[in-house]
Amino acid sequence: MACSASSSTALLSSTSRASISPKSHISQSISVPSAFNGLRNCKPFVSRVGRSISTRVAQSERRRFAVCASSELPLVGNQAPDFEAEAVFDQEFIKVKLSEYIGKKYVILFFYPLDFTFVCPTEITAFSDRYEEFEKVNTEILGVSVDSVFSHLAWVQTERKSGGLGDLNYPLISDVTKSISKSYNVLIPDQGIALRGLFIIDKEGVIQHSTINNLGIGRSVDETLRTLQALQYVQENPDEVCPAGWKPGEKSMKPDPKGSKEYFASI
Repeated sequence: MACSASSSTALLSSTSRASISPKSHISQSISVPSAFNGLRNCKPFVSRVGRSISTRVAQSERRRFAVCASSELPLVGNQAPDFEAEAVFDQEFIKVKLSEYIGKKYVILFFYPLDFTFVCPTEITAFSDRYEEFEKVNTEILGVSVDSVFSHLAWVQTERKSGGLGDLNYPLISDVTKSISKSYNVLIPDQGIALRGLFIIDKEGVIQHSTINNLGIGRSVDETLRTLQALQYVQENPDEVCPAGWKPGEKSMKPDPKGSKEYFASI
């Protein structure tokens, strides 16, 4: 049974579009932090997660692939922290509530540092251009940064050849309070921006995969899709696991001494 993050707060459900009018003029000039080259000074992380875990897992838990992991790092195996926030989609202001996807869709939730920067538009547009591939496997994509919805709107209304995004196939969420970034442990406190965190959340609302890049390193849409497909395969086939680099159609593995030999003998 998945453990809900203790810091999660109950939020009012709302699917109506926010009654907010865009400002008549939005400045596209921002001040980029001096540490935006991806280098940070920080203390070494000391894990507080116990190394000893039970290897006996109930069948129901195996099917859900959820564990009672630490409420700190890692988030994988825990219920995804819920949130409700304003977002921009189709050049409109809307409300997005994560828990509304539970029981319906998988979610790719990714964080990026700031609008109108450099690596960020390459990732955001790459996910948008491949949106149909995620849609075919019942998955929604949500992008998040600490910028306002007005900044998101201005960036969407800027052409790609000028460093903008153009129209996107998924919402960009505004985390101006930084509460979402903090709950997913990607916020850099002294800079007030998020690392490049990416989380794959299953239909039960459990985080099944996470990857966090430093500021100067972009992510791979191909690897995100491949990992999602592997997750969906093992959830549909709970007696099998996917070896390194597995792609749909390739041979999987039985997670036992005899079954694994069949796999190793075939490669």
